[in-house]
Amino acid sequence: MPEIIDFFIKYIQFEKRSSEHTVTAYRTDMKQFTEYLSKSYDFQHPQLADFQMIRSWIVSLAEAKVENRSINRKIATLRTFYKFLLQKKIIEKDPMFKVSAMKTQKTIPSFVRETELDTLLDDVEFTEDFAGVRDKLVLELLYGTGMRLSEMIDLKERDIDFYNRTLTVLGKRNKQRIIPINQQLVSLIQAYQSYKNSECLGNDFLIVTDKGEQSYPVMIQRITKKYLSLVTTLAKKSPHILRHSYATHLLNNGADLNAIKDLLGHSSLSATQVYTHNSMEKIKKIYEQAHPKA
Repeated sequence: MPEIIDFFIKYIQFEKRSSEHTVTAYRTDMKQFTEYLSKSYDFQHPQLADFQMIRSWIVSLAEAKVENRSINRKIATLRTFYKFLLQKKIIEKDPMFKVSAMKTQKTIPSFVRETELDTLLDDVEFTEDFAGVRDKLVLELLYGTGMRLSEMIDLKERDIDFYNRTLTVLGKRNKQRIIPINQQLVSLIQAYQSYKNSECLGNDFLIVTDKGEQSYPVMIQRITKKYLSLVTTLAKKSPHILRHSYATHLLNNGADLNAIKDLLGHSSLSATQVYTHNSMEKIKKIYEQAHPKA
């Protein structure tokens, strides 16, 4: 790939402190864009691409039946790339200013039922060793705080305030937020740390592998899939579904939407409002069961 792309990826990785997943996505998108420019225009300088070239790539993606949501991610990557070039004074005009996002249908987040998660966290037996306690902590953290996968992987020991029962999380765009945790989770973290220390797995990162190294996305995904398979038949059994469950259950139990927005680290309320549909489904069921005219 061109040197300018490597420069950009390092910026995303080290200055923006983006997750490994995000960095990989940006690298893939820029590689595809660069290859398209080379093949279609015999052009090797993505930093000098104009609106017509960019638009042509987007059209080619749509014609190849790439989903609008995926195309929008690639558009977002290019926006970030050219914004970066402007900041570094490598270009003077942004070729993305006339580029619009593709229309997408809002998807309703899936979530695990409260009763199913109660069964998982209260009744399922985890092995009484380092791996078992760690696996349970992973599930409790994801569901008990609503943090993103990347945020949990980057969570460090020093980010835990046992006295005030809070976690400090560094989210997207380096936005810091504080999430309250209950005493049960505090006790589980402390029990896990005891196992971690006894196994001599010292590491600044809270969640580590059996060898004491920082956890990674595939590891966490395997843990969530393994245990969620015991209690739910949902097709998706990802870490993110526990984040959806956290938000949906808070809303169903009367939490304020703005408070949920802050807990999730959303930049706008519109991102949080997707959970109101799940809550509305519950309200409809209550109405149908309870109202004499329903």
